[in-house]
Amino acid sequence: MAGDSETGGEEDADETGTLYVVGIGPGLPHAMTQEAKDVISTADCVIASNLYQEFLRKDGTLAPETATDGGTATRPDGSQQEVVRSSMGQQVELAREAFERVRNGEDVAHVSGGDPNVYGKSDLVFTMAEEEDATDVPIEIVPGVTAALGGAANLGAPLSNDFCTVSLSDKWRGWDEIEEKLRAAAISGFVVVLYNCWRDYERAIEVLREERADHVPVGIFNDAGRGEDGRNLEDETHTITTLGEATDHDEKVGGMGTSILVGNHETKVWSNDDREYLVTPRGGRDVDDF
Repeated sequence: MAGDSETGGEEDADETGTLYVVGIGPGLPHAMTQEAKDVISTADCVIASNLYQEFLRKDGTLAPETATDGGTATRPDGSQQEVVRSSMGQQVELAREAFERVRNGEDVAHVSGGDPNVYGKSDLVFTMAEEEDATDVPIEIVPGVTAALGGAANLGAPLSNDFCTVSLSDKWRGWDEIEEKLRAAAISGFVVVLYNCWRDYERAIEVLREERADHVPVGIFNDAGRGEDGRNLEDETHTITTLGEATDHDEKVGGMGTSILVGNHETKVWSNDDREYLVTPRGGRDVDDF
């Protein structure tokens, strides 16, 4: 567990720490795993964006900002923890810094929103470890709740059968490849969750409409799990519509925190006295099958 390097004696002086890539889900305390909280709160160094630092201070996972001086925070037990601000343009340099800290015996928590393996930071860390010949650096991945799961929970039970996620960001791949994946997913009957919908979501919807009926239910959700702390629209939102009318809700697509869930031919809208839900049954089953 992170923080063990602080308790050792002289015999531990040359021990290597551990680099933890920690998924914090939406970032708020109620939606983080206990493992993520434990690793972050006990690490010698935490690398996190300003937004994630703000979230992590809400329940004391990180020391209050007022207790921070020059990047070093004092925890309730009096021990010191260094907090390093992460930004998109510094990821390579921060990875190198993390490797050196680990080699010097520190446990480092590199914070990733959602889950590190779902468009998060885990691949960068391993890519950099290969680039820097950092085979001596222990790396552990701490999972978190990704937007597809948090948003699906808000919508009901739309992922109870096979599903896939597709990122619409063309930073790493061209649109032709993205379109090919969308079309294959639609033809195969997967429920599809679109990430990075601020990039050409209308174009993606049109591709899916070519292979899937317009009446198929769709859920648009923003800042899943963040409640009143949502950044892209006014608080956390979710909207149920259809594939044919999805692009009529442009005002609901707020930015990087927006994901769109496109159901398949089995997905249905289920209602009670309170609200509507999306449900994708596991293949024509009824109660007697359980």
